[in-house]
Amino acid sequence: MSASLRALAATRLLDARPTVIVEVLRTRGSVPREAGTRMLVGPADLEGTIGGGRLEWEAIAKARAALDHPARWPADEEIALGASLGQCCGGAVTLRYLRLDQSALDAWSGPRLPLIQVYGAGHVGRAVVRLLETLDATVQWIDERSDAFPSPSPSPSTASSEPSPIERVCVEPVEAEVRIAPPGAYFLVLTHQHDLDLRIVEAVLRRADFGFLGLIGSRTKRRRFEQQLLARGIAADALARMTCPIGIDGIDGKEPPVIAVAAVAQLLRAMSAATALSSARSVAAEARR
Repeated sequence: MSASLRALAATRLLDARPTVIVEVLRTRGSVPREAGTRMLVGPADLEGTIGGGRLEWEAIAKARAALDHPARWPADEEIALGASLGQCCGGAVTLRYLRLDQSALDAWSGPRLPLIQVYGAGHVGRAVVRLLETLDATVQWIDERSDAFPSPSPSPSTASSEPSPIERVCVEPVEAEVRIAPPGAYFLVLTHQHDLDLRIVEAVLRRADFGFLGLIGSRTKRRRFEQQLLARGIAADALARMTCPIGIDGIDGKEPPVIAVAAVAQLLRAMSAATALSSARSVAAEARR
């Protein structure tokens, strides 16, 4: 399993491995990666990316030179991608080079993505989690069956073992985890039983502060769930927020990896829309002051 970049940074710090954090501090115009993007540069290894191309290669060289000559540590630098590097992007980025120490790790902002709860450790659940573990997100993987989770992959070296960003939760009843999730959490319901799906979905819909609710299944399953949930007192406008079937349009196929790609893409699209809405509201509120 691959860990989030911050978790990898924490492991490198614990192992006392010399590392430079290269961070995209600010951006202007068209750029390959957004502000807050980081990569970890060691003397002979690399984790993460700030967008590739000549920008990244020169940043890696500068970071390694800083490891060799700390007295000549590079200052923040604004780089015009087109004019200076000949890259297709016409914008500019400001890069910052930081020694990986405890203060740099403490200052590293937490995951940009909200908590994601994935219910179900079956084939689709496993495929979804394999995708989510590559993101800088907090993910809880929940199932009532302890033997449903796959065995952890053996690490070639205990010294280089990486922490997983996925928290496995084996609990019963599983819907209790819904009630303690923070506001704005995202939920994917992919269990092995329809009645279990129904209990989880009902628990999510009874709280109005969730960010996204995706339920695996067909349109027929959705209609049946709507009838049952309406009978249990769930309002129609709340039911309208339930996404079922899951997955963005245009991706066909019922293989677990295909379903997972479509579902995670839909999840990220919902997060992007929520971020854009929040930014627009902030701008509007600032304009009213």
